[in-house]
Amino acid sequence: MAFVITAPCEDERAAECVEVCPVDCIQIGLEHYLIDPDLCIDCGNCVSVCPVDAIYHEDDLLTEDLPYLEKARAFFNR
Repeated sequence: MAFVITAPCEDERAAECVEVCPVDCIQIGLEHYLIDPDLCIDCGNCVSVCPVDAIYHEDDLLTEDLPYLEKARAFFNR
């Protein structure tokens, strides 16, 4: 399981999440930051620093946010 960055990040690229990730699994995509679902260790550091509350655990995603998980998987070719 992994954390997923959702819609609020599309207009906000503050990148605090990148700075606190201990495994460097967050990269910038075309529209927003993305978390590599295979590298994410579920530490939650990124959640606590996100200024726009855009990061959710995969299990807690709303139906309308599921495409963001698929975008991350496609971006990292998984």
